[in-house]
Amino acid sequence: MPRTYRALARTPEFTPFFLAAALRVGASTMSGLALAVLVYDRTRSPLLAALSMFGPSFTQLLGATVLLSAADRTEPRAALGRLAVLTALGTALMAAPGLPLWAAFAVLLAQGLADSLAGGVRYGLLTEILPPEDYLLGRSLLAVCTGVTQIAGYGLGGVLVTALSPRGALLVAAGLSLAAALALRLGLRRRPPRAGGRPSAAQTWRTNVTLFSDPSRRTLYLAMWVPNGLIVGCESLFVPFDPVHAGLLFGCSAAGMLVGDTVAGRFLAPRWRARLASPLRLLLAAPYLVFALHPGPVLAAAAVALAAVGYSAGLLMQERLVALIPDGTQGQALGLHSAGMLTAQGLCAALAGAVAQYTSASVAMTALATASIVVTLVLERGLRASRLRVRSLPSPSARADPSPSPSPNPSPR
Repeated sequence: MPRTYRALARTPEFTPFFLAAALRVGASTMSGLALAVLVYDRTRSPLLAALSMFGPSFTQLLGATVLLSAADRTEPRAALGRLAVLTALGTALMAAPGLPLWAAFAVLLAQGLADSLAGGVRYGLLTEILPPEDYLLGRSLLAVCTGVTQIAGYGLGGVLVTALSPRGALLVAAGLSLAAALALRLGLRRRPPRAGGRPSAAQTWRTNVTLFSDPSRRTLYLAMWVPNGLIVGCESLFVPFDPVHAGLLFGCSAAGMLVGDTVAGRFLAPRWRARLASPLRLLLAAPYLVFALHPGPVLAAAAVALAAVGYSAGLLMQERLVALIPDGTQGQALGLHSAGMLTAQGLCAALAGAVAQYTSASVAMTALATASIVVTLVLERGLRASRLRVRSLPSPSARADPSPSPSPNPSPR
C-alpha cells in the first residue's frame, strides 16, 4: 500500500524538519524579492537585480569544493541551527540603511557559502530521518512545501515591500530564519556524524572526484544542473521584464512547480518516472519561447506556470541519484547536487542579466530557453535507463552499520 504525505507526519522528527524547511524557504523567498526590488530601484540595472536575487549561488561552487566534507562529519542539528542564525544576521545586516551596494553583495556571497554546507547537512539528515522507501515521498513533500511557501512568500513579500519598504521585508525574513533555527533546536535530537575523520578541503575534493568520476552520476548531475539553471536565469529577469507583475510571475512559477512535484512524487508509478524525466525537462524550457513575442501579463503568467511543472524532472532524477550514492557520502553527494544546481542558477542569472543588459529581457529569456532545450537533447542518450547502473538504497540497519563504506562504484543490480 503506498505511503501518503500524512503518514510522513507520524515519522519522528520529520515535522520539525519540515517546519524549519518551510521557514527557510519563506525567508529566502521574501529576502530575495525585497533585495532585487531594492537593488533595481537604486541602479535600474537588470544585471545587478538578477545578481542580487541569485548571486549567492556563485559561492556554492567554492563551498562544494572546500566545505562539503563537513556535511557528513558534523552533528546535523547543531550545524543547521548555527547556519540558520548566521543567515538571519546577514539578512538583517542587508536591511541597514546606507549599506553600500558592494557590502550587500559581500553578505550575499557569504550566505551562499554557508548555504552550500547547509544543503548537504539538510538532505543528508533527511536520509536518516526517513526510511529509504520514503525518501522520494519526503523530497516530494518538501518540494510541495517549497512551492506553497514561495507562493505565500512572494505574495507576502510583495505586500511587505509596498507596505513597509524593501528593508522592512528583509527584517521580517531575518525573523523567519531565527524561527527556523529555533524549530531545529527544539524538534531534532542530537545524532552522531555519518562519517568519521575531520572535515577538510582535501577530503571534500577527493569525495567529489569519486562522485563525479562515475559516468552515471556525472550525467545525472549535469542534467539536474544545466537545464534547470538556464530556466532560473529566465526567472531572474522577471523584475526587469515586468516590474509591476514580477510578483505574479514568481508566484505562478511556484504554483506550477507545486503541481508538478505533487504529481511526480505522489502519484507517478515507478515505470513512468524514468520515462518522463526528459519530457519534463523539455517542458521546463519550451513555454519560455513565447517571450520572443513580448507577451502580456496573462500569457506570460500562463507560460511560466506551465513551464514550472517541468521542475519535477529534478525530483525524478534525484531518486536515481540517491540509488547511486556510496554509503557514508549521502550528505556530500546531495550537497554537491544542491551546490552545483545553485551555482548553475547563479551563473545563468548572470548570463541572463548580461544578455538583457545589451538586448532586452525578452530576447535573453528566449535565448536561455533555447539553450536549455539543446542541452536536454544532448544529454538524453546518457540518461537512458539502460545506461544507469542503479543499486537499491541501503536498509536503515545497514546505514547504521559502523563498518567501512563499500566501494564508491557499486556493481549493477
